[in-house]
Amino acid sequence: MAKVINGCAVPNLPWEDKPAGCADAIWRFSGNPIIGWNPTPHSARIFNSAVIPYGEGFAGVFRSDHKDVTMHLHFGRSKDGFNWDIDDREIRWQDENGQDFTPHFAYDPRLTKIDDTYYIMWCSSFAGQPTIGLGMTKDFKTFTRFENAFLPFNRNGVLFPRKINGNFVLLSRPSDNGHTPFGDIYISESPDMKYWGKHRHVMSVNNMGWQTLKIGAGPVPIETDEGWLLIYHGVLRSCSGYVYSFGSALLDIDEPSRVLYRSAAYLLHPEKPYETAGFVPNVCFPCATLCDAPTGRLAIYYGASDTYTAVAFGTVQDIVAYTKENSVTSEKDQSLGRD
Repeated sequence: MAKVINGCAVPNLPWEDKPAGCADAIWRFSGNPIIGWNPTPHSARIFNSAVIPYGEGFAGVFRSDHKDVTMHLHFGRSKDGFNWDIDDREIRWQDENGQDFTPHFAYDPRLTKIDDTYYIMWCSSFAGQPTIGLGMTKDFKTFTRFENAFLPFNRNGVLFPRKINGNFVLLSRPSDNGHTPFGDIYISESPDMKYWGKHRHVMSVNNMGWQTLKIGAGPVPIETDEGWLLIYHGVLRSCSGYVYSFGSALLDIDEPSRVLYRSAAYLLHPEKPYETAGFVPNVCFPCATLCDAPTGRLAIYYGASDTYTAVAFGTVQDIVAYTKENSVTSEKDQSLGRD
């Protein structure tokens, strides 16, 4: 069975046991959604957000779509991972010289801890166009934004939780300026979080229905003794619009541009009313996991219908086994994505 390596214990992990008779690798929290409409005075909806253990509880960076229909990042706190106290006003960013550097828009954050620093990635504004924003905090009080890492257009920046071969490593999905009707997952490296290169292709869309239009990295990859466990979203175009589901893949530990296994069937698909009806219906969009390394238990946070925040549960062991047993193909002989 797969084991988590280089992970930490989260004894207070939010958790609910698998329902009797459930044969799926993951299952939904019976109290979903955990964040609904109008959660703060300025916020119409909070979804597609990132959480992490912090202190005796949890901290989060949340996507808030304001009532003036602008998108911003807010900070939140929780004792149990289910009930969140989210600041009503957006995070104010400064540059490395202490000057205001707050983006015009910001959405779909991810959050990674490396050593004593919490790195934040999001879709940001660069001359009014979407690209990957990068920043950091050490205390969730002062937030420092770095210079733009990539040119437009790019989304779904996800940083690995440690350096690989001496470099920071980031997944992304090059895109366009609209509701992108295409997209593969790529990987890039940096010695200093400023200059990015050694770009490699990781995964393409394929002919499996739920991921035929575009794919994108989801939560921060989890390091296991069988590879990096990546939960990612896939999109199909249906008669009534886009449908977002999520699945899983295993990437090589030392060369994560190599895909070892990739789930042919989805892990989670829009089925519940909070996933099929809302501001943008038929969306399950994973952005964060909490993982208790000793047990392999996972709490997966996902956006539902661009309206709600929801949680699903599973174990690393079951998801790795599911990924291998239901793989599109074993891709151990794949090239390193340079072509």
